[in-house]
Amino acid sequence: MSSYRLDRTAFKAQTAEEASNHAAYYKKLTWQERLRIANYLNSIAYNYPENEPPRLDRTVFKIRSRK
Repeated sequence: MSSYRLDRTAFKAQTAEEASNHAAYYKKLTWQERLRIANYLNSIAYNYPENEPPRLDRTVFKIRSRK
């Protein structure tokens, strides 16, 4: 399903404040890498294959004009 695996050898003892500072890491990445990560996280959250997002069901919506 995915090529990402948990690396249990990569551990660094740090405080809670240091551990919560994710912005510094993600600012170093290119926008393409950040977009790839967002796609992966969405696929995990919404349970669909990573490179096959679900299609929008257009039958649910109605078009109407505002008066």
